[in-house]
Amino acid sequence: MTELTQDTIVPFLADIFARRGHEEYLGEEVTMSAHMLQAAHFAEAEGQRVEIIVAALLHDIGHFTSEFGSFTMNDTVDRLHEEAGATVLAEFFPSVVTDCVRDHVAAKRYLCAVDPTYFDDLSDASVQSLSLQGGPMNEAEVAEFEKLENTRDIVQVRLYDDRGKVHGMEVPGFDHYRSMVQGVVDSHLST
Repeated sequence: MTELTQDTIVPFLADIFARRGHEEYLGEEVTMSAHMLQAAHFAEAEGQRVEIIVAALLHDIGHFTSEFGSFTMNDTVDRLHEEAGATVLAEFFPSVVTDCVRDHVAAKRYLCAVDPTYFDDLSDASVQSLSLQGGPMNEAEVAEFEKLENTRDIVQVRLYDDRGKVHGMEVPGFDHYRSMVQGVVDSHLST
């Protein structure tokens, strides 16, 4: 991979959406790009601040950038897409964005532990991946998760992640978010 810069990170991300966004999203009825774009759409529609919209948009980017490859329903080990995505974004985005990317899987485990109804609404693919990701958190893990600086935002992005699985839903493409993404990068790197 070519070294990324402030000027190339957004075109790099746009290219991923264009080239690979049509790929299947983990056994769901939507593509990878449709899933991430829907998550961003829901965040924007609810008036979230730009960093949360961008985090929702990019939360699964690690499925494309991970050297471990993408999750499949036949996997027997977790491929840690959340870590891969956060690693790619860390140099260019504020911690709230990278925390939401890195910890959106942990948020699923957290919600399964603290909300008895949450698990019932997970898709089959999310249930399958949950078992590979460690299952619901135990009490000690819940306590540690609740200490994270951006816990509320991480959980919110997780909820957008869960909603972004609507087959046939029309939402804006990556270009709609391009200036938001670049603005978050530029703001972060100028501080």
